[in-house]
Amino acid sequence: MKLISQEFIRNIAPQLDLLNTLGGGTAQAMLRVDKRDKGVVVRVAVPSVSPENFHVVLNNNRLTVYCEYRHEPGDELAAPLFAQTIDLPANLDLARIDAVHEANELRVRIPYKDAASQQREIEIKQR
Repeated sequence: MKLISQEFIRNIAPQLDLLNTLGGGTAQAMLRVDKRDKGVVVRVAVPSVSPENFHVVLNNNRLTVYCEYRHEPGDELAAPLFAQTIDLPANLDLARIDAVHEANELRVRIPYKDAASQQREIEIKQR
């Protein structure tokens, strides 16, 4: 004899997640910044969060990545699941940022500016 049906569990699970988040709980997220030869990759993995719930906002040199939960796509009420803001260095080309969600991970790629415009130390010659 089953007291709780599978359908009930499927319907109640999102509400329990929402209540946990509103009560102070957060999604267990992993954020990692990888420096590569051509730029920086910000990697964000938040278990069980669909790609349409991720948001990436650039404001001057501050990159904010956040996720929100909506029970239905059209719901006006959204609960925050994860938010992280990163101050970006001046040697990144902010006009060429792109983001892709693949294999349950969001990747924000930010290339370096042209090598000629990057800061470098100038050797001082003595005569």
